[in-house]
Amino acid sequence: MIFYPEERLAIFIDGANLYSAARGLAFDIDYRRLLELFSTKGRLVRAFYYTALVEDQEYSPIRPLVDWLDYNGYAMVTKPTKEFTDAMGRRRVKGNMDIELAIDMLEMAQFIDHAILFSGDGDFRRLVEAVQRKGVRVSVVSTIRSSPPMVSDDLRRQADNFIELQDLAPSIMRNHPVREEIHRARAEPVDEA
Repeated sequence: MIFYPEERLAIFIDGANLYSAARGLAFDIDYRRLLELFSTKGRLVRAFYYTALVEDQEYSPIRPLVDWLDYNGYAMVTKPTKEFTDAMGRRRVKGNMDIELAIDMLEMAQFIDHAILFSGDGDFRRLVEAVQRKGVRVSVVSTIRSSPPMVSDDLRRQADNFIELQDLAPSIMRNHPVREEIHRARAEPVDEA
């Protein structure tokens, strides 16, 4: 990774894309550790997280994450999903956040030196090119090590830096202390006196 301490950084996380990439690599993201890691790489101006939410569900599994991120240093950008019926009559849910991410990155370009895009979506290639023309370096974080690879080759080529998500895993993965404690308890002898 190529970072300079005086750089103003902004993080742009395509939530659904990052979740799929991390799942493909079999680890969970610790968003506190992710923020801490990039805070040491430069002057972190803002960290955006983009996700669509199903509005009519009584409980959404992503709601606790969204609330936690909102209270812990992330600028949350959400919108309700759209429900439709496809040509085969199946119920589908759509929640694309590409436009929101693109607008925010273009607006932030004048205030930052380096944008870190957590997405492998090839639709962002032109966005990366436009932001680079404004003098901003762009690093793309995704993976080529999952099966299938989660990053578009065009996006990877356009970026100033490509950061393999699996290489970041030791620094940003969530530890599962409950599982570790259970494993440790099973391994340790119990004094039954």
